[in-house]
Amino acid sequence: MPDAKPVILLSHEMLLPMQPLLEPAYVVARLWEHKDRLAFLDGVGRKVQAVVHAGEFRLEPDLLAEMPRLGLIACVSVGYDGVDVPWCRAHGVAVTHAPSLNADDVADHAVGSLIAVWRGLVEGDRRVRDGRWEGHERLNARRSLGRKKAGVVGLGGIGEAVARRLEVFGLQVAWWGPRPKPDARWPRASSLLDLAKDSDVLVVACRAEAANRGLIDRAVIEALGPRGCLVNVARGSVVDEDALIAALKDGRLGMAALDVFEKEPTPAARWKDVPNTVLTPHTAGATLESAPQMVAMCLENLRCFFHGEPLASPVGGSAEPRAREAVEEYR
Repeated sequence: MPDAKPVILLSHEMLLPMQPLLEPAYVVARLWEHKDRLAFLDGVGRKVQAVVHAGEFRLEPDLLAEMPRLGLIACVSVGYDGVDVPWCRAHGVAVTHAPSLNADDVADHAVGSLIAVWRGLVEGDRRVRDGRWEGHERLNARRSLGRKKAGVVGLGGIGEAVARRLEVFGLQVAWWGPRPKPDARWPRASSLLDLAKDSDVLVVACRAEAANRGLIDRAVIEALGPRGCLVNVARGSVVDEDALIAALKDGRLGMAALDVFEKEPTPAARWKDVPNTVLTPHTAGATLESAPQMVAMCLENLRCFFHGEPLASPVGGSAEPRAREAVEEYR
């Protein structure tokens, strides 16, 4: 007897809240509960037709290759850097994601964390709460953000949203990415290194991929310099984290605001003695407004796949309005 419902696989524990939304239409398996990989692949793994995935986590092709019915990896996230897309295409597995649905929220977080580290808001809060507010505090002036130069690495949905916000704060914006965008309203630097040299603030908002691992390296960090600020809301893999920490500790970089890290959760001890930083736990895109939209996009892609309809947001394509309209249905 064939299964009454299609079998889908949740790839990571963070996706567990989606299970009640999936169970009416699907049989849901949870990968992390199957410690014996061979038993999984010999059992429920042979029935899995789709994987619901958080795109930053690695999905090994050799695992996927042992799922003979697999046809879709539906990423709830905007990013899909943990998925080997060329391998999937070569093996007839479609990949979808949630493009630009949280771009404004991530941009808000990027600019908010920039202001927090630039103006010392977090440190100021600690000083007040710890009873370390001294009479001369107001004389310890910090530089204004106005009329400073900001460089944006990656001018996709998030990068554009960041650039628009920085302009409102009076910063002069330029950008760099590997591919020109003739319609961009901001100038493109001739190279990433030139962008860093000419910037007071460098916001990393590019899509993570194998080709840009460690893109923000020691040379870029030192070009930004001892009065510069690095903001990363892309992926931890894009920044050479060891080089970043060393530069912050010895003053070759002024400050940093990070929402993503090389390893997540990042070890607290790694940052204990690193000065002039604001760190947040990969929450830039997690709002009560954007999260349901991304979940709805995933659900719509699953529905399309199992009904033989064109996918709503395949990787390399664009989101269709029906997926956005599905938010209310699944909220």
